[in-house]
Formats: sequence, structure tokens, C-alpha cells
Amino acid sequence: MKAVTIERNGEQKLAALSNDELIIDLQAAQTKRGGTYRVPETMVEAASAGPSFWTEIKEIADWALEHKGQDVVFSVESQGITVKAPIPRPLKNIICAGKNYAEHAVEMGSAADVPEHPIIFTKSPTTVIGPDEMISPHLNVTNELDYEGEIAVIVGKQGTGIKADEAENYIFGYTLLNDVTARDLQTQHKQFFLGKSLDTFCPMGPGVVSAQALKGEDISLKTYVNGELRQESTTSKMIFSVASLIEIISRGMTLEPGDIIATGTPAGVGKGFKPPRYLKSGDEILIQAEGVGELRNHVLK
Repeated sequence: MKAVTIERNGEQKLAALSNDELIIDLQAAQTKRGGTYRVPETMVEAASAGPSFWTEIKEIADWALEHKGQDVVFSVESQGITVKAPIPRPLKNIICAGKNYAEHAVEMGSAADVPEHPIIFTKSPTTVIGPDEMISPHLNVTNELDYEGEIAVIVGKQGTGIKADEAENYIFGYTLLNDVTARDLQTQHKQFFLGKSLDTFCPMGPGVVSAQALKGEDISLKTYVNGELRQESTTSKMIFSVASLIEIISRGMTLEPGDIIATGTPAGVGKGFKPPRYLKSGDEILIQAEGVGELRNHVLK
């Protein structure tokens, strides 16, 4: 069972996603089911609720799937329902780990570029789009549009100075993220922020998997461009694990529910090829991760 943010009848609300096929409107189902539990209105509010959220929505979703009430359970392809990014407008910048897979660090430079300490940068909240939404090529700004398939962590508990062995208690869940990048801007400005923060440069979703259901230690991750496998690795090959990233980032900075941490991308990005294979208008990017799902977007023609 995954949590998703949907738009239905012009209103954004939380829903459950069952087997990547059926969407359960949690608020509508809970109203029909009855009971005292109040379904959170947003994913950030759900993250703040902690592990109890996952227990409650499973009970609601199970009830809805059994009763199949009208206006409660829908196919993911139903008209009038759109799956959005889990957090359509993050409250803060997305925190990102750069060059967190050794082979990617090498393809972007050499073995000397493998970091001894995490490279941390951010993306603007205005970059976020949902599954199946269009990535703008920004042809007037960049000629080197690139993709980066990643696992992202959504923080579920406020904390500072979090130790690695306690980090799992601060994770609400995992989702997929495409750290779209304008490589020429990244080179020109000699930093990451601008080249990674153009509008639509952070497709995310579709669903969030609980930390309890997915430990994050060895998740397979693949990225396809127009059906061609470009990236393939597992999170066990990250230089800095999810727990290590949380410990290092939180040493002097408070993490809060709804904060998003993108954990880095494996080798196989467009710039890593010789010659580079950048994205073009109309290209399809599909990111897959075992247990997390699929995130599909196209570059606007």
C-alpha cells in the first residue's frame, strides 16, 4: 500500500494506491466507513502523523476494497483523477546529495571526483511536478538537458543531531525523483543550484512507500530513456547511505516532517556518454525502483 496525492474535482487530497492499479479516496472512504480517525489533508500532515498514519490508511483502504463503495475506489486511469507529486509544493528546498555513487562521480570527471564527504545542494520547490507531467526543455536557457533517476526520502519527524542508527525513526517514506539538470548552466555557474532549479526540473512520485515496508538498504534503481536502459544500480552502492546522509545533514540543521532528501543518481546520465546523449523534445524518461514504483515523464515538444 502506498500513499499518493491526487487531484479530484479540483481539490487535492490524500489517497491510497493499491497494487499500483486502484486509488482509494481516503477521506471519502473514511466518511462512509465511520470512526474517529481524521485523514490528514496533505502528505506533509501525514508525515507528521508518524507510523500510525500507515496503520490507519491500510485499515481504511482494506475496508474500501472489500466494500467497493461508489466514489471511493477508482482505477488509476479514471477520468477526473490526477496523481500529483506526493508533495506538490514542498515547504522548503529539496535537499540533494551529489555524486553519491562512485561510478557516477567517475563518469562526471575521474576517480579523484569520488567525494570523501557528501556533496549537498538544493533544488527550488518550484521545480516539482508530478508523474506524467511535462518537463520543459527551456530551449532559451539550456542546450544540455539531462536526467538523473533517484530514490528520495521524505522526513517524518523533526530532529537535529540524528545518529545514523536512529535515522530510520525519522523517515516517513520513500518515493522516486528525477533530478533534471541543465549541464551547461551547472558548468557556467560553477555550482549546482541554478542548473537544477529551472521550473519542472523535479518530477516526483507517484507514491510514497513507508519506511517500515522498504528499508532502503538495497533498492534496485533503473532509468530508461525512450525504452533504452541508461542507469542501473542499487542503493547498496551509494557512497553515503540514507542513514549517513540524515546524520550528516542534521548535525547542525533541523530536519522537519515533509523535508525531502534526494539520495543521488547512479552512472549512466546523458553527460556521461561520449559523446553526451542529452534529452530532446519528446523524449520519455522512466524511472523504476523495486518496491517503490515507476515515475514516467516526457520532455515537452
